[in-house]
Amino acid sequence: MKTNLYTQNKNVINVFINFFGVKKSTFYKWKKAYDEHGEEGLLRKKPSPRTFPNQIKQEIVNKVLELRKEHKLGTWRIKWYLERYHDILISESSVYRILKRHNIGRLDRKVTRRAMHNIRYEKETPGHHVQVDVKFLIFKDANGQKIKRFQYTAIDDATRIRALKIYEKHNQLSSIDFINYVVEKFPFRINTIQTDNGHEFQSKFHWHVQDLGMRHRFIKVGTPQLNGKVERSHLTDKKEFYQLLSYTDDVDLNQKLEQWENFYNFNRPHGSFKGKTPYEILKSKLK
Repeated sequence: MKTNLYTQNKNVINVFINFFGVKKSTFYKWKKAYDEHGEEGLLRKKPSPRTFPNQIKQEIVNKVLELRKEHKLGTWRIKWYLERYHDILISESSVYRILKRHNIGRLDRKVTRRAMHNIRYEKETPGHHVQVDVKFLIFKDANGQKIKRFQYTAIDDATRIRALKIYEKHNQLSSIDFINYVVEKFPFRINTIQTDNGHEFQSKFHWHVQDLGMRHRFIKVGTPQLNGKVERSHLTDKKEFYQLLSYTDDVDLNQKLEQWENFYNFNRPHGSFKGKTPYEILKSKLK
């Protein structure tokens, strides 16, 4: 009886296969799927790979998220940091996708109409043009009292090498002391110092610069974009240094600022130089 039933089923299967032109192996594959999962087993499913050879490792994803959270870095700078300090090669688009996947939006970048239409320029010779400006700082001490400080900044037009120093007073004596610091700090001879028309850069400062064998050039009133490189570097200070600085009245600001200055000059990948540091640019220009 069982033999006859098996023979009948086999005949039915053969008729089905011959009528619909289905391979035997395909029929039994369908039959197995139906026996295990019912009608759902016969539905066409999108194939999915068992492994993802190009998937970014979780430790790299964690490092990308850490750099954004701790240092507020953009996608290109995260890519450069990973290459320079962790020997991790990753594309900028991959960094962007990681941040987007974790619902991390873009950094706050305000682009003004003036900035959009500026024509960029730079000198080829280190020291030919050095822009100098002052950044106003306001801190709160342990008692909540406001404390004013003034960060003097000098940036070389050709290499973006910077010198930074903080003063308690905003006057020509501070400016003169700072220029002496810049001359000692920069590893090349300075031709021209460029400043705005602030009271801290008037006659005493002007003649002191001349006595040191340099030219002092004032920019046109109402055109801060002519000192655009030093202005832009102050935004970097705000986002990458002061935003992470917890101030109390016992902090040695100049000591911390010197550490930041060295990091900026020797280790920080610069956007304008496609990830190279200012001192790497200086070496290339000196060759």
